[in-house]
Amino acid sequence: MEIRENEVYTLAETEEILKVSTSTLARMIKKGLIRSAKVGKQYRIMGKELLRILSPKLENKVGIAYNKARRWIHDED
Repeated sequence: MEIRENEVYTLAETEEILKVSTSTLARMIKKGLIRSAKVGKQYRIMGKELLRILSPKLENKVGIAYNKARRWIHDED
């Protein structure tokens, strides 16, 4: 299954993608490990959030590059 960054996924779709149970997914949302939005009585999760969960190395690389750029800008002051 291909995950699209700007697609919105239901909990059932997210469970299938992450291969976790309903209770595990609920626990991950409650602890803030997965950011979600509540629409009415249901939760929705953005594809980019799933990509972040599945590839933390990519997020870490982005964070490192961002921090280097921040330091570089602050060093010029």
